[in-house]
Order: sequence, then C-alpha cells, then structure tokens
Amino acid sequence: MRRARAGRREAPYGPIGSAGVDYRDHMPNRRSLIETERLTADRLASLNLDFASAHAVVSLHRAASVARTHLTNSVLRPRDLTWTGFQVLWVCWIWDRMQTRDVAESVGVSKATLTGVTDTLVARGLVMRLRDQADRRMVALQLTPEGTALMEDLFTEFNRAESKLVRDFDPQQVEQMTLILRHFIESNETIEDA
Repeated sequence: MRRARAGRREAPYGPIGSAGVDYRDHMPNRRSLIETERLTADRLASLNLDFASAHAVVSLHRAASVARTHLTNSVLRPRDLTWTGFQVLWVCWIWDRMQTRDVAESVGVSKATLTGVTDTLVARGLVMRLRDQADRRMVALQLTPEGTALMEDLFTEFNRAESKLVRDFDPQQVEQMTLILRHFIESNETIEDA
C-alpha cells in the first residue's frame, strides 16, 4: 500500500481532493447541522438522552463559533488582533479601568493567559498596567490613548460585521434571539458544576 505524503490525509480509496473524492465526505464540520443531528440521533439511539437539549446547546456552540470566526477573520486579524486580545481591549474600553482578575473573569480566561495577552497589548502600546497604591499586588488595566483610538476606529467596522451576521433576520427576530440568549445566560450564570 502506498504511503500518504506528509501533511495529506488519505482516504481508504484515495487521497482527499483527488478526482472523484470529495473532501466534504471526510470532514464532519462541513456537514450541515441537520445532518449532524440526524447522525447523532441514529448513532446514540440506544442511549436515554435528551436530544432536544443536546441540539440546542450544539447549535448555540456552532453559532458562537461561526460568529467568532467571521469577526476574527474579517475585522480582527487584519488589525493583528486575536479574539482574546480584542475582548481585553473591549472590557477596558467600556469599563475604563479594571483589575486584572476582573478582566480575566469577564473575558473568560485564566490569569496566566491574560498575562500573555496583556504583555502583547502593552508591547503594542494599546494597554497600560496600573499598580494600586494601597496594595501593590493589585494591578488594573487601562487603555492608552492609542488603544482608545484603535477601539473607536475598529468598533464601527466590527459592528458592520456583526450586522452582516444577522442580515437574514428581521428586527423582531434579532430582538427575540437576543432575549432568548440573555435568558440562557442569566439562567446558567449561577448554575453549579455537578
């Protein structure tokens, strides 16, 4: 049997991308949501599962992934920003100044991850660290004037990309989706891990 070249996956009947072999046949993330749900239900039919809940949460996850990928690729990457870097800038822009522990919690990253992201933003002159005079262990983050100018310039473009994501919905559907997602967030913010 011939070996696949490095970096190429080989299907049992030929390399993906070769004549007659459709790469979508080998990439689950290229399947439609309905196909995935149907396959999941068939594969797990013997288990006593709440498929409606599973489908709702998977759909929520995929929707968030689609939004994040679109916003990252269309707006952030051209400005040499990561998603997490943008979130740190956003939190500091909106709240003016925040303790690092609160920034990490708001962004949903560890303090160690925040340190690395902050180092990059500080090196770019977008964020500054401010030590608390009463407790030198406490550090706050605040945008520099350059960081503020970037966010003021960037966010109009970011919002246009957000609008593109919901372009196929009428205003009432967008409002209803927002209400449903807010209810989901609020009802699960205090849920305790089992």
